Amino acid sequence: MERRAGLRERKKNATWELLKATSLELFTERGYDNVSVAEVAAVAEVSKATVFNYFPTKEDLVIGGMRHHTGDAARVVRERRRGQTPHAALREHYLHLLERGAPQTGLSDNPMFLKVQGLLASTPSLMVSAMDYRRRSAVELAEGLIEEGNPALTARLVASQLMHTQYILVEVNVHRVLSGDPIEEIRAAAVTAAEHAFGLLENGIGDLMRREGDPPADAAFTADGCRVDYTPGETEAREAAERVLAEPTDEMLKALTDPPR
Repeated sequence: MERRAGLRERKKNATWELLKATSLELFTERGYDNVSVAEVAAVAEVSKATVFNYFPTKEDLVIGGMRHHTGDAARVVRERRRGQTPHAALREHYLHLLERGAPQTGLSDNPMFLKVQGLLASTPSLMVSAMDYRRRSAVELAEGLIEEGNPALTARLVASQLMHTQYILVEVNVHRVLSGDPIEEIRAAAVTAAEHAFGLLENGIGDLMRREGDPPADAAFTADGCRVDYTPGETEAREAAERVLAEPTDEMLKALTDPPR
């Protein structure tokens, strides 16, 4: 029984790997929006139903793994030691992940990981979905802090700042990896960046970047926040008119835009 169970598990893992690799290859070659799930199934020589058994949606073929990590931050904070702040717990956890080279930190040169990141950068719909997973992480973290008895507003502000700081750190790492920088070189800089970023959260922004001189001459704004020389709707109206006049669609417009007529 154990041997059969082990065989089934290996077969399932092999099928998952096949579908993942096949889809990423097709999406990278032809573009995510230009490949259907049916085409992925055909190339992998399985049924469409089999694909959906392993990946409930098309986007899961690329970023489905993010769903399994939305609760990570909330769990780390919930399990933190007595006397430890949420910020300190997440910093410790993130540095530990950096040391391991975990993909969640963006510090990976695994070919499959690189393809996923390339598709994220080139596919707006996937980027929006990834941003929603990140939003869920912040929501779950805030809910955990609220359950501890913290004020809702404070919990949401803290969760948002903590998670967004981590996302920026990850994005920097991903950008360097995609640029071809050596992993070990990136790791050293990533640790320094993480200490700096979480240090800002711990100590507060305070007087950081206080302007010592006068603002640039062209930076004048009115009391309602608009630039002094800004006329509401003017730019938008001009751009819309230029688009319409560039492609007249009926006789009246043609007459108006054709001087001889």
